[in-house]
Amino acid sequence: MIVILQPDTTRESDAYRQTLAFLTALPGIQVRIHEEHGAQQVLTEIYLVGDTSPLSQEEISSLPGVERVVRVSQEYRILGRHKDDNRPTAFTYNGVHFGQDNLNIFAGLCAVDNPEHVEMMMKALQEHGQTCTRMGAYKPRTNPYSFQGHGKNCLPYVFELAGKYDIKVIAMEITHEDHVDEIRDALRQTGNPTGIMLQIGTRNTQNFELLKAVGRQREFPVLLKRGFGITLEESLNAAEYLASEGNTKVIFGLRGMKTNMGDPHRNFVDFAHVPVIKRLTRMPVCIDPSHSVGTRQQAPDGLLDIMHVTAQGVIAGANMILVDFHPVPGKALVDGPQALTLDELAYFIQDVKIARHAYDERCLLAEKQHG
Repeated sequence: MIVILQPDTTRESDAYRQTLAFLTALPGIQVRIHEEHGAQQVLTEIYLVGDTSPLSQEEISSLPGVERVVRVSQEYRILGRHKDDNRPTAFTYNGVHFGQDNLNIFAGLCAVDNPEHVEMMMKALQEHGQTCTRMGAYKPRTNPYSFQGHGKNCLPYVFELAGKYDIKVIAMEITHEDHVDEIRDALRQTGNPTGIMLQIGTRNTQNFELLKAVGRQREFPVLLKRGFGITLEESLNAAEYLASEGNTKVIFGLRGMKTNMGDPHRNFVDFAHVPVIKRLTRMPVCIDPSHSVGTRQQAPDGLLDIMHVTAQGVIAGANMILVDFHPVPGKALVDGPQALTLDELAYFIQDVKIARHAYDERCLLAEKQHG
C-alpha cells in the first residue's frame, strides 16, 4: 500500500507526525518514506510493506495530510502501475524531462578514448540541437584483456567539454559503487558543468548489492539495462531494487537478448516489449539499437539495420535512444564496427523524428477509435 501525502506536507507538521505515528504503530507493517523534491514542491510517499490486506483504505485515506491511498496488488510495488494509481510517469533532471510522454536521444561514444574525439562528438551534438550524450568511462568486458575504459582519469575532461558544449546529461555506465563517488568528486572539482545518468549494464542487472547502493543515492537518475539472459520479470524486479532503496528516477533499457535466434544480429531485438514495460510500470523506456544489432549491415532499401531497429522501437513508443557514434569508428577502442559516424548524425536525428511522428499519429488514431 502506498500512502501519498498532500504536497508540501513537511516532517515538522502536526499532520505528518500524527499520520506517521498511526502508520508505524500498525502491527506487522514496515514503513518506508520517500520524498520527491521538485522545483516548487515536495511530494511525500509512504510505503507500507507487509500484509496490508486487512488495512482499511478508507481509514488511512482519512488520516491528516493524506491526499490518496493506492492499494498495491502487483509485484512491482513502487515502480508498477496499479489500479487507480495516477502518480506521474516522468521526472526532470538537470533541466531535461524524462517520461513516458517524450523522447530523448543519447548519441555518443561507447568508450571514451581521447579528448579530441570527445570534443568532436560533443561539438557535433550541439550543432544539431542535442543536449544529451553517452560517454563510457568504465567498461566491463567479457575478455579480461580487452580495454576496460580510462575510468576516473578521463572524467575531468569529459565533464569540462560537456559544459563547454552545453551537454546537460551524460549516460555513463558504472560497475562498482565506488564509481559513484569518483563521478561525484570529478563533477565537483570541475564546477558541476553537466549532469550524469548512472547506467547499470546488462551484466550487472542482478548485482543486487550494486543495485542497493545506487538506489540509496538520489542525486543521479539511473538507466537500468535489461539482463541479456534473464526474464523480463526478473529485470523489472531489478529496477524495483533501485526504487525500494529510495531512487525512483529509473529508466528501463532494452538492449536485446543473448540467443542464437538473433543471428545475424548481435542480440535478439526485444523492442516489442516497449509498450509492455509502459503498461506494467511507470518507467520511461530506453532502446539501445547499437548493442542489439552490433553491425553496420544495410538492407536492400538502403537503410542500415540499426536505423530500422531504432524506428521499430520509436514507433512502439520508446522514450530514450542510447546509440553509438564515433568520429573515427576505425579507431574506436570499443564496438567501432557498430558505431555510426558524425556525418550520419543529422540523418539519424531526422529519421528518428519521422518515426516519432508516426507514433504520434498512431496515438491520435487510437484515441479517435476508442473515443
